[in-house]
Amino acid sequence: MNKITLVKRMLYAMAFLSCGTLVYAQVAIGKGSVQNSSISLEFGNENRGMVLPWVTSAGAVAGAVEGTVVYDLSDHKVKVKIASGWKDLSVDLTGTTIDPHNATVDLATIQNDVTTENTDAAVRIGTPTATPGILVLEDANKAMVLPRVASPHLNIINPAPGMMVYDTVAKQLAVFNGTVWSFWKP
Repeated sequence: MNKITLVKRMLYAMAFLSCGTLVYAQVAIGKGSVQNSSISLEFGNENRGMVLPWVTSAGAVAGAVEGTVVYDLSDHKVKVKIASGWKDLSVDLTGTTIDPHNATVDLATIQNDVTTENTDAAVRIGTPTATPGILVLEDANKAMVLPRVASPHLNIINPAPGMMVYDTVAKQLAVFNGTVWSFWKP
């Protein structure tokens, strides 16, 4: 392969990768496609959950809009932003970021030591706006379908702190605070 062809291929690859964070369509993760046109993001049906962003303190999240969901390292709880403040979704008080399989490893320390957060980094699905966040679903007429797991407390072998799924057996939201699952029904 000559140098010109190699340079062209590298330029094409760089151009493709630099555009990779803007997605204007529906996204399926772990499956071929989404179920219908009302879904912006949908996950496959394996025994896996979605791990929420870990933040030092939910109160310190600048510009959080209603519906923002995080795992708060200050008290080891999953929280959602509502009009009056942050609502606790981890009703159990014993949350942790310690790896249950290796009690000497604090996962929060590993996360914070590995790299410095890029506050400009974001993936946006839908029509881009100025809404802050790591993963922002910006469609006004589409929703996200959480990973769907039958009895996650029994079937997810090693859940991560801040994991969220929809329990298909109990028909409810399930969040893991690092120690126990909390379940929410509408």
